[in-house]
Amino acid sequence: MTSPPVPDTPSSAPRPLLIVGAGGFARETVEAVRAANRERQRWELRGFLDDDPERRGEIVAGLPILGPVELVHEQADAAVTIATGRPDNYVSRRLIAERLELGEERYATIVHPTASVGESCRLGPGTVLLAHTAVTADVVLGSHVAVMPQVVIPHDVRVDDFVTIASGVRVGGGCQLGEGAYIGSGACLLQGTAIGPWAMVGMGAVLTRDVPGERQWWGAPARDKGRAPLPHDRAPAPR
Repeated sequence: MTSPPVPDTPSSAPRPLLIVGAGGFARETVEAVRAANRERQRWELRGFLDDDPERRGEIVAGLPILGPVELVHEQADAAVTIATGRPDNYVSRRLIAERLELGEERYATIVHPTASVGESCRLGPGTVLLAHTAVTADVVLGSHVAVMPQVVIPHDVRVDDFVTIASGVRVGGGCQLGEGAYIGSGACLLQGTAIGPWAMVGMGAVLTRDVPGERQWWGAPARDKGRAPLPHDRAPAPR
């Protein structure tokens, strides 16, 4: 894991940027890019990529849907951000990343200018921090992590690749969030708790205990409610 892989110097010309996906998270990512560009023109937003052939040419949030995801290989000058992942299919970013097989240097790390990120924190390639998030001290976020607005991630938290943290989540210090975990809006995590890979913590949950991988917990206090909603035909293989 690295800091943002795209060079960031005052003399850099804006780099083209492709957004994979054209849903809500993709549009929010575009607005984060636009907000960052108002402070300094770093990115040239080229458009969205979506595999639905009927959407090609559609204008979304002022940008065109250019074509399928594989166009990233034809536009090798462009940086890429994978901005997908709904609660009913939160494995999508990993599946797309595996399908594209791009090097880390192709992925853009997007941070909204209202986000607060401590100097001791590290963000992996492809990670997106939306508006008014707080990442305080000695936090490590992996690759392709999605952090929605008004999330608080305090000291010593470790977040593995492909995790989704929905709006308003409060993570306790020292928590460990395993690969691909999904934390629903407004959830609160007790300090030091661990979330297993591809687990789901439900919206508004109050989590006081560790969550095993691929399980779904919700409630206050949160309890095990069964298998996480991972599509069997698209579930990620262990690694």
